Amino acid sequence: MGDGPFIYRFVRDLRLDDHAGLAEAASHGAVLPLLVVDRALEARLARSPRRAAFFCAAARALDQELRDRGSRLIVRRGPPGAAIKHVAHATGATGAAWTSNYDAATMQSDQHLQSELEEAGLLATLVHDAPAVAPEETALVRSTAGLGYRAFAPYFEVWRDIPVTTFEHPLLLRFAETELHSEPLPQPGDFGSSLREPAVSSQHARDALARFVAECAPQYAVAAMVPSEDRTSHLSPQLSFGTISARAVVRAVRERLEDPFLLSEERVSLKLFLRAVAHRDFFLQLSWYHPETDHDTLQEKMRHFEFARTHPGLDAWRGGNTGFPLVDAGIRQLHETGAMHPHARAVAASFLAFDLGVDWRVGRDEWERWTVEDDPALATGNWQWIAGVGADMAQYPRIYNPERQRKRYDPNGTYVRRWVRELEQVPMAVWNGGRADDTQLPLALFPADAYPAPVVEHERAARDFLARYRAYLEAVPSLRVGVRPASR
Repeated sequence: MGDGPFIYRFVRDLRLDDHAGLAEAASHGAVLPLLVVDRALEARLARSPRRAAFFCAAARALDQELRDRGSRLIVRRGPPGAAIKHVAHATGATGAAWTSNYDAATMQSDQHLQSELEEAGLLATLVHDAPAVAPEETALVRSTAGLGYRAFAPYFEVWRDIPVTTFEHPLLLRFAETELHSEPLPQPGDFGSSLREPAVSSQHARDALARFVAECAPQYAVAAMVPSEDRTSHLSPQLSFGTISARAVVRAVRERLEDPFLLSEERVSLKLFLRAVAHRDFFLQLSWYHPETDHDTLQEKMRHFEFARTHPGLDAWRGGNTGFPLVDAGIRQLHETGAMHPHARAVAASFLAFDLGVDWRVGRDEWERWTVEDDPALATGNWQWIAGVGADMAQYPRIYNPERQRKRYDPNGTYVRRWVRELEQVPMAVWNGGRADDTQLPLALFPADAYPAPVVEHERAARDFLARYRAYLEAVPSLRVGVRPASR
């Protein structure tokens, strides 16, 4: 341990408990907590008002946690390198630690920052904290260690057997005493947001996890597929900003699985939820080893396939007015809440990529405007997966039929009616192409254009996309794979 204090720079890890980065900083000396608001962070927060409000609330809660321990959050605005060097010079700090990011742009910035600090004579240490299992831990099992995994199934086989490290001793952290001036804590208005800060803190996140594991996780298998079952964890924003660790989530679920009195259905649900957490880790490690996926498809064979950048129905998709109720309900939920049910996400993303034939990057960038969570690598991995150009190694595109999905997973229209107001009073018989039991015309109270007609004919759009896909692969003999209709 060095003689001087050691800076810890908070980024997307706004908590004190179970914190790998803080544990690393504390091993070098008393910790100086630092938050740097640079241009990259400003730009990301400015894209989504809800994201900005969530971040500011989390930063304020972190500052309060630090004050409860006799410390405080030192805030600086500007380039991270200049801020860290200034604080180090003013306090005699010997170096700085922060946690690794997983999107290409920020990983590159981290490398430049590390070099800049080392050239200034400071120790600069990056630590894996966001995933439950660090990328190197799973990669070590491979014969080609250092390349990571491109397919989820073999990754999960390794991931599920690796013990999760714990850093659950926040009270043992020693914080440095300093009278160093701090700039004001960030506020939503700094990023153009007029929204009030929500109730966000690491304690809120821990309470939400406890409720989910005790009350909702046993029904996760149903809740993950049925949009009206609002019992998924809702922990994505907390995980993306680090108000709770993925390790804590995995430990809580694994502990619950040890209950010998669990019903088999509950055990299946809990294992499916763990699989979802592993999927998050998988996409983080995928970007870690393949940062080019930020702009290129993971599948080399698909890098020259021409997705469109626009479509006559694109604005309708953006506005939740495609004429497909499940797609529109998902988009409108996103607009109103900053989140979308996971199955509705898959259907809405599939519609953009296959029915409209629009590039997955258009969808990713559009959703970034609305989502609360701030996880670029995860967004890229998920969008490439759905678009059939990423880690999903299926031999043909998985195209969702939006009406078939609605009838199967929202048969009573509960989810759709909640978000698509024009359909609240329309009888289900009319939705499904039949006649209403009531002799009165069911749509009489609504103008003829209250809910739009479908912007495309799904079956035709799916066939056209598959024909283009087949022709593309057949044009290059080495890329030929079996292609068959896959409308789900």
